Amino acid sequence: MIIGERLRALREEKQFSQGDIEKRTGLLRCYISRVENGHTIPSVETLEKISRALEIPLYQLFYEGKDVAAPPKIRKTPTWGSGGKEARLLRRFCTLLSRTGESDRQLLLHMEGKMADQKPVS
Repeated sequence: MIIGERLRALREEKQFSQGDIEKRTGLLRCYISRVENGHTIPSVETLEKISRALEIPLYQLFYEGKDVAAPPKIRKTPTWGSGGKEARLLRRFCTLLSRTGESDRQLLLHMEGKMADQKPVS
C-alpha cells in the first residue's frame, strides 16, 4: 500500500480538497500534495493530524477493508510487583528509597548501571 494514494482516496471520498485539509491540519497544501504524490513520507504525528482532519481513526489509513477490523487481542500478563510478596517488597523498597539522600541515589543508579552492563555468570 502506498500511503499517499490511500490518503488521496480517503480525502476524495470525504469530498475534501487539499485546501480543506490544510485548514484543518495547519499543514501546507503543497506538503499535502507532495505526500499524496509519493514525494515525501509523513511522520506518525502528521498522519494523526490528517486522520483527525478526515474524521477517521488512524488505523483506517492503513486498513482498506469495508468492515471495521477487530482490535487485536492483548493478553494481560501480570507485572512484577503487582501483588503478594512482590508488591510488599516493592512498597518497602520505595519507602526506603524515599528516605535516601541525593548522593546515595546517584550512587545506587551508578551501581545499577554497572550491574546492567555485566554479562550474566553461567
